[in-house]
Amino acid sequence: MAIVLGKPEVDELSEAVGVLRAWQDDGAPMQLHPGDLGWFWRNGAEATAEAVRTWSRDGRILAVGLLDEPRLLRLTIAPDAQRDEELARQLVEDVSEPERGVLLEGKANVEAPVGTLVQDLLSEDGWDVDEPWTPLRRDLTEPVRDLGVRIEVVKPEQAHVRAAVQRASFDGSTFTEERWHAMAAGLPYADARCLVAYDDQGDAVAAVTVWSAGPGRPGLLEPMGVHREHRRRGYGRAVTEAAAAALRELGSSSALVCTPSSNVGAVATYESAGFRPLPEVRDRYRDA
Repeated sequence: MAIVLGKPEVDELSEAVGVLRAWQDDGAPMQLHPGDLGWFWRNGAEATAEAVRTWSRDGRILAVGLLDEPRLLRLTIAPDAQRDEELARQLVEDVSEPERGVLLEGKANVEAPVGTLVQDLLSEDGWDVDEPWTPLRRDLTEPVRDLGVRIEVVKPEQAHVRAAVQRASFDGSTFTEERWHAMAAGLPYADARCLVAYDDQGDAVAAVTVWSAGPGRPGLLEPMGVHREHRRRGYGRAVTEAAAAALRELGSSSALVCTPSSNVGAVATYESAGFRPLPEVRDRYRDA
């Protein structure tokens, strides 16, 4: 059977989310997580469907991609298909030829799990490696410490607080109360939580969103940020510890996060919260 490239409708996104959940495993390399689709859902269900691509054979999804940006495809592959030559060659053709409707012409990046055949074929096809990112993992078999900072789970009426901390944590962020509600209406948010940390004066100082992939599977932190006026006071560590605790309560086996290796402050924050760095990963990119 031929490999079929698809773009799901809104009511078909549940299948893509479902396979992403099933593919998460503590022994797997860092890969696209249902929480990545969940965070993208802040743009709305229609925009999320427009950004998702699937590759199927005989009706079974073998690969899922998310166009996190028009020139960035984040791709993962079914565990038993990561060295499937027919699939890998189809993926490379589809990302390389703009008329296939995946990546635009010109400079573009593909994120794919380490060790997959598509990584090898992209390299052979002249795609270079981009800047390194550091994945980090925390085992959740043991209880997580409470560092004594006030942490609250965000309810719909507190969406404006969560959004304000996001904008104060990331330059150029466009996150709004309306986008929080769009995200919370998405399928992946059924197993997610937003947490906000407060200082002793009652000011919101840090926030994180955590995404479970189901009991016994790794969960994801995406994103975590500290208000620019409240940094270097331990709030990043505190909200990250709280994120790990929330995922443990949701049944996650471990907590994952990934950050640019150049962001040494973020790496140090995660390490202080009990996360251990994994081998660096890099996108593949082609020049314009």
